[in-house]
Amino acid sequence: MLLAFVSISAATMAQDEAVPTEKYSVSTNSFWSNWFLQTNVTYSAFYDGTGNLFANPFYKFPLGTGVNDNKHNVQTGLGFSVALGKWFTPGIGLRTKGNFLWLGKAFNGDVDKYLTVNEHVLFNLSNMLCGYNEKRVWNFIPYIGAGFARNFDAKANTMDYSAGILNTFRLGKVVSLNLELGYNSYGSEWSGNGGVSPKHRLNQFDVELGLTWNLGKGTWEKTPDVEAIKALSQGQVDALNAQLSDAQSENARLKDLLAQQQKQVAQNTIAPVSTVTKYVAAPVSVFFNLGKDKIASQKDLQNVAALAEVAKENGAKLKVTGYADSKTGSAEYNQELSQKRAEAVADILADEYGVSRDNIEVVAAGGVDTLTPISYNRRAVVELVNKK
Repeated sequence: MLLAFVSISAATMAQDEAVPTEKYSVSTNSFWSNWFLQTNVTYSAFYDGTGNLFANPFYKFPLGTGVNDNKHNVQTGLGFSVALGKWFTPGIGLRTKGNFLWLGKAFNGDVDKYLTVNEHVLFNLSNMLCGYNEKRVWNFIPYIGAGFARNFDAKANTMDYSAGILNTFRLGKVVSLNLELGYNSYGSEWSGNGGVSPKHRLNQFDVELGLTWNLGKGTWEKTPDVEAIKALSQGQVDALNAQLSDAQSENARLKDLLAQQQKQVAQNTIAPVSTVTKYVAAPVSVFFNLGKDKIASQKDLQNVAALAEVAKENGAKLKVTGYADSKTGSAEYNQELSQKRAEAVADILADEYGVSRDNIEVVAAGGVDTLTPISYNRRAVVELVNKK
């Protein structure tokens, strides 16, 4: 119930948030996404607080027995566990876990049966430190938690605190192999006798092996580079403003030319008319995500296609200039990246839009900071080269 309540609250507050990672951002999924079920077989070593915490659980006694000799106060046994959980981000999750244990020959010679129910906070350090990767084979997941424990034979209850490391090994899209190392600390009242000092807590170490089953959607969706989207929008506005400015300049030129012709007509001194070919078109920007030479949005290519048609119809040349932002990466890296970005756009002009390679000039400008914000500089610019 606690897990479900927290899940609903967190999903409601974080529904539209993006979780930054080193590789890319991911969108927070819906409440019904990223749930998982775990089933494990458990081997436990249970230490009386008055004994040696570091005693070997395999020393002089087989599985399912206990020894009470002041040096080896250990009880061992098998059990199983079931857990239901949910990941709220690729790095943070919650699970509710129940452990059912049958430990043979307790310290007083009895066979004990135990149940613990814990709430755990999970930290997937593999995703948090290395970036989310849905195909990662090994995930390293420490956890901490607390809960309730029941000793059925002694009819005793206590609070317990737990911590451990969950390792998952991807077997497929739906299922992973678990190897878990856990620790539980119980109050002295759990033993069922009042003679143990409260300072002597009871300790349990577990090794668990089992499977994790993803319920429903178990992956996270990519989100595009937000700054690249802003750059795309601003680039389109800049292109429209540039086209308007060019059109106004051309309009003013034509008005001036018309005025001169009218004056020449009036003076009967009209000179022979000559035709000058000039192409007026605003440069087109194509944007890229950080460190990438793959075009961020295919919508950028709509204007590139139009510019390619103008170039082919008039036998004009195109110039493609690649840029990188100077705030990230070395100068050598940015020079190479800007070259790759320019080549990527040139390849599309030649392969998809039919512009002759002889009519495409490729320039690598390297890392620059001429535009603000800095992400606007992650681009390639296509422009017409006018005939002289």
